[in-house]
Amino acid sequence: MHAQEQDFFCVVRDAFRVFARRSSIVLGTPWAFAFAILVIAVWAATGPKFHYSDTWQLIINTGTTIVTFLMVFVIQNTQNRDGKAIQLKLDELIRALKGARNKLVDLEELSDEELKKLEKEFQRLHKQSQETDTHVAKTESRR
Repeated sequence: MHAQEQDFFCVVRDAFRVFARRSSIVLGTPWAFAFAILVIAVWAATGPKFHYSDTWQLIINTGTTIVTFLMVFVIQNTQNRDGKAIQLKLDELIRALKGARNKLVDLEELSDEELKKLEKEFQRLHKQSQETDTHVAKTESRR
């Protein structure tokens, strides 16, 4: 791939990232929801004027389908970025803590079988922790 093509893809990717982030901020507000309700109310109110025709129904169906289709990409981009940022923050915390198991840093790369084994290990550790807490509480209550 040429440097010019790569630069173009970087520009497009960055522009979409900015657009997706700003869109998710704006469209995730109560005002955006209220606007959507208003659009539906206006559409419903025009029903009698257009005799609830097929065209009248097609307008709302087409509009909502297009908006939904486009929003899937915006939401997915935002979710991917947020997930990646959270993962990197958690990785940094694991790396910074003394005694933390660094094998958990790339957890998302494990197979389903490896994740199940790890989950069972954590369930076992949790059960041991609860038993220890119960034992300590009993010991303290006898004092």
